[in-house]
Amino acid sequence: MSDYLGLFKQELKEGLAEDPKRISSKWFYDKRGDELFVQIMQLPEYYLTRAEEEIFKEQTSQLADSLTGSFEAFDLFELGAGDGQKTFHLLRELDPKKFIYRPIDISSNAVHKLKGTVSFEFPNVQVDPIVGEYFHALEHLKSDRPKAILFMGSNIGNLLDDRANDFLKRLSATMQSGDTLLIGVDLKKPKEIVLPAYNDSAGVTAAFNLNVLERINRELGGDFVVQNFEHAPVYNEEDGIAYSYLRSTKDQRVTIEAINGYYEFSKGEKLFTEISRKYDDAALEVITRDTSLDLMNRFFDEAHLFCDAVYRKR
Repeated sequence: MSDYLGLFKQELKEGLAEDPKRISSKWFYDKRGDELFVQIMQLPEYYLTRAEEEIFKEQTSQLADSLTGSFEAFDLFELGAGDGQKTFHLLRELDPKKFIYRPIDISSNAVHKLKGTVSFEFPNVQVDPIVGEYFHALEHLKSDRPKAILFMGSNIGNLLDDRANDFLKRLSATMQSGDTLLIGVDLKKPKEIVLPAYNDSAGVTAAFNLNVLERINRELGGDFVVQNFEHAPVYNEEDGIAYSYLRSTKDQRVTIEAINGYYEFSKGEKLFTEISRKYDDAALEVITRDTSLDLMNRFFDEAHLFCDAVYRKR
C-alpha cells in the first residue's frame, strides 16, 4: 500500500471520529477532483484565480525582482502547484539558466501533467516535481541553494490561523537568510462576493466537494450514497472564513471497509470538509508571527480582491 493511501486511511478514521465529523480537503484532489477544480477556476463566480493571475500577468517583472532579484542560481519551489498556469508568467520572465522549478502537489496526476506541460512550453526550464502534501514536503525544501517559494491561490487559507502559523514557522525553518516566500491570500470582502465562489450556479463546486465521497468509495471500500448528501457552504463575514460542509439529507449508516468502521449520519448532520480563510493585515500578522519572515512587498489586483505578499527570511 502506498504511503498516501495509508495516510488517507489514518486521517479519515481520525476525522470521522470527531464531532463534527470531518474529511480533510487535501483528499479532494484525485484525477476527477483535479478536473473539477480546473473547471471551478474558470467559473464566473470564482474570482480568486482571475485576480491572482492578473497580478502575475500585469506585474510579472516586479514579482520576479522581489522574489529572485539578488539570486545567481536558485530553486523555485511551488507548494500546491496544481496546473501551474499562473506560474507560467513568472517562468517566462526568469532566466532558465539560473533556476530549477520544483513544483509540489499532493496529486500525482497534477504533478505529472504539470511536468509534461512545462517541458513542452518551456523546454529550457529544468523541472523537478515532487509528490506530497505541504507538511510532509518540508524536507524537500532544505538545501544549500538560495530558494524562492510560491504558496499561491490562498491555499494557506485552508488552514486555521494557529495551524497556518505553525506551518509557516516550520517552513521558515527550512529557509536560509535571504530566501523568499510569496504567500497569495484572498482578502476579506462581503458575503455577496465570497459565498457564490463556493456555491456556483452550475453546481461544479458541489460536484467537487461530493467527489471526495466517491473517492472514499473507490479507494477505501466505502458505501457512501452520494445522492444522500448535499453541498452546504457557509461564510462568516465577521471572521472572514468560508466553511464547506456536506449535509446528510436523511438518517443513514455508512461503512468503510479499509478502516473497519461504520458511521451514523442523522438527517441534517454536517460533514465538515474545508475552510477558506480570508485575510486583512491583522490576520496576516497573526499567521506570520515568530516566523523570522519580514514583509518586503505586497501586490494587489486592480479591484483589491487578492494580495500576493512577498517575505524574506531574516
